[in-house]
Amino acid sequence: MTTHVIRDTGVLTGRSLTHILRSPDTIITTAVTPIALMLLFVYVLGGAIQTGSGESYVNYLLPGILLITVASGVAYTAYRLFLDLQGGIFERFQSMPIARSSVLWGHVLTSLVANLVSLAIVVGVALIMGFRTGASVGAWLAVAGILTLFTLALTWLAVIAGLSAKTVDGASAFSYPLIFLPFISSAFVPTDSMPGPVAWFAENQPVTAIVDSLRALFAGEPVGSDLWVALAWLVGILVVAYVGAVAIYRRKMN
Repeated sequence: MTTHVIRDTGVLTGRSLTHILRSPDTIITTAVTPIALMLLFVYVLGGAIQTGSGESYVNYLLPGILLITVASGVAYTAYRLFLDLQGGIFERFQSMPIARSSVLWGHVLTSLVANLVSLAIVVGVALIMGFRTGASVGAWLAVAGILTLFTLALTWLAVIAGLSAKTVDGASAFSYPLIFLPFISSAFVPTDSMPGPVAWFAENQPVTAIVDSLRALFAGEPVGSDLWVALAWLVGILVVAYVGAVAIYRRKMN
């Protein structure tokens, strides 16, 4: 049974990846927005922003830009899922001897691969812009793990949006608040520079803990409690989104 699920998931993931390879503008478009933001903040606004960290602004900025990259990318998962649902592909799959879960996992794994490629492009541009890190191999692996978990959590939210949307625009619109959330966090400026209520929200929302963890890992510094707070948020969102997505999928298919 397990082999059957893995095989079916591999086939459907290959199908979705083939669509992306035939239209690579998906990955390019996903990377363009965060790169444009990075250029804007570093070369236009960065000189007026005081972070108090003593490091270059591109180093300070990059963790938040990486999260925006993922938030932009998962919108395409909801879009592709919505098109499959409206095009009757799911009904055809139902008539075939394939594992039900593999249909969703094919889209999720495709999202993971596509977003990791986009993240690599953004990091490459950041290096050209002067990003430098003292992170060890272990720290880089930790960064990759956090970003993978973040991508999976947001992708399952995208699955819910793709299954629930009534229109194509509605399928991808869910990502707008996710893209905006890093702006009210420690991603661009320290939270203590914000007004009281805004600072409280920024300090207690998940993006700040994730950004601070990534920033510490890149700098080769101790992460502290931020890492555990970030992991708690990510695992919680992932579990809730996964359970919700599977429940909606089963209801639709039944």
